[in-house]
Amino acid sequence: MSKPTGSWVGQYAAFNEALKYMYARQKGEEKSIYTPWPKFNDAATDGIEWNTLTVIGGRPGSGKTLIKDQIIRESFALNPNDDFRVLEFQFEMVGRTSAIREFSSITGKTYKELCSAGSTIGTDVINHCHQYAKERVKNPVDIISTPMTVNQMREQIDVYMDLHKGAKTMITLDHTMLVKRAPYQNNTLDMLFELGEFFTQCKRDYPCLFIALSQLNRNIDHPERAIDGKYGNYILESDIFGSDAMLQHADMLIGINRPAKQKIRFYGPDRYIIENDRTLVLHFLKARNGDARMSFFKAKFEQMKIEEMATPGQQERR
Repeated sequence: MSKPTGSWVGQYAAFNEALKYMYARQKGEEKSIYTPWPKFNDAATDGIEWNTLTVIGGRPGSGKTLIKDQIIRESFALNPNDDFRVLEFQFEMVGRTSAIREFSSITGKTYKELCSAGSTIGTDVINHCHQYAKERVKNPVDIISTPMTVNQMREQIDVYMDLHKGAKTMITLDHTMLVKRAPYQNNTLDMLFELGEFFTQCKRDYPCLFIALSQLNRNIDHPERAIDGKYGNYILESDIFGSDAMLQHADMLIGINRPAKQKIRFYGPDRYIIENDRTLVLHFLKARNGDARMSFFKAKFEQMKIEEMATPGQQERR
């Protein structure tokens, strides 16, 4: 009778692996993926580490897709010495729409200006977009736009990794609620628990990192949470839809708020002054290897990007 085999790892092996990783990080041989925002990188571990899951949650229109797209768009230029690919599970938007958003970001023209019937944009703008596209397609980005189940996503990743011989891959999902339920799953939470386990297993099996977008649950819409100057203004872990399923698997959990959409003028107990609806607040709710914090950003929706901004002033207390 053959003896069963175990899957345990000795403590010495774990320590040795950790020391090798630390040494490689110090020598610059193991790098995180830098994002366009130093505040974001600082809240993580000098950027997004490989073999991690980042979950970004927000209301519709809060800017979460904007952030994901900007990370992808600028990642190759910001990480020129890191050889990697991008695979997008883009269930919410067709590829053409995503491309036009990129053209908007590099021309400063709005989506409407680029695509309206009878648009008067000049040939110089079209030529600029054409030249950008010629350069952009040199970056290895692939898109899957057909919604599928967790098992089907796993099959796609297995095939993709085999095809590209296990290349480092940034994998994005927009968004978790658009993953199809399998017949054996009774509800959406069943699917989300399986999705979380899928993320963790892929992180172990392949040299990848995940960025997954999520909706918020209805708790955030309670009228009391829109009262100026309350702690309830803040995005909490429990506001992320299916947080019980996602939290245990996520290495970084980020909640995005756009306070002016709720007519909040003075944000949180420190009563930060919200001047307009372009102010975004990123709550780094969980950073397994970094720091939990809150940072302010300015959305440039016409150009499909966000920028860091200084922490707003506070309302004077009487």
